[in-house]
Amino acid sequence: MNVIAEIVRINELELQNGSANTSASWHAKYADSAWVYIGNLPIALTEGDVICIMSQFGEIEDINLVRNDDDGKSKGFAFLKYEDARSCVLAVDNVSGSKVLGRSIRVDHVEQYRLPKHLQEKEEEGNTAPIMSGAGHAYVDKELGSSFNIHKGQDLFMSPREVMQREEMDRAKEAKLERKAERDKKRRENEERRERKEERKRKHRSKKIKRDDNKSSDSDNDSDEDQSSSHRQDKKRREHRKKH
Repeated sequence: MNVIAEIVRINELELQNGSANTSASWHAKYADSAWVYIGNLPIALTEGDVICIMSQFGEIEDINLVRNDDDGKSKGFAFLKYEDARSCVLAVDNVSGSKVLGRSIRVDHVEQYRLPKHLQEKEEEGNTAPIMSGAGHAYVDKELGSSFNIHKGQDLFMSPREVMQREEMDRAKEAKLERKAERDKKRRENEERRERKEERKRKHRSKKIKRDDNKSSDSDNDSDEDQSSSHRQDKKRREHRKKH
């Protein structure tokens, strides 16, 4: 009997004897682990595809789709971490045996998740801080094909009141961002108006200075002409006196 069929058989047995969702359930052993193993995946699936399939059971915090080192192709299995360990129970019970692109997907609990090999080596060498605290740990120092953000999703375990509170907080945050954007826009417009006003003042002062310079030049020319005319008149009077 394969693992998928065994999971289905155990779940049906628990439903019959009433041990499902109790401390007697086989899931209780993994209550402290939010990681699941996903196997028999079609190699064409990307991290985003796997997240789309699995996110219906809870908000996803991390994923490690194991790939070949040489060509980067998927090896057909992945490890995925939910925000809430209870999501693992939903995923194991509901996805195991489901067909994706003709292949039966296997989903199982992971009691103790191990870091990818390249990160294990880094930790052993002491070249990096503990990595389990952040999402996307499997892709440290690796170039990603997209900027997909896994920090999105719906918490299936939130009460209706908590959902409303979260939505109100999101709307308040959006309104705050809109007000800030509007203030920034007005500030930029005021700065642009102030700059245009200063530019007009500079041009006006420049024109005034030029006019004043022209007036001063004209005044100097008139004064020179007056002095020249006075000199000519004096010269004529002196010549006239000499003759007489």
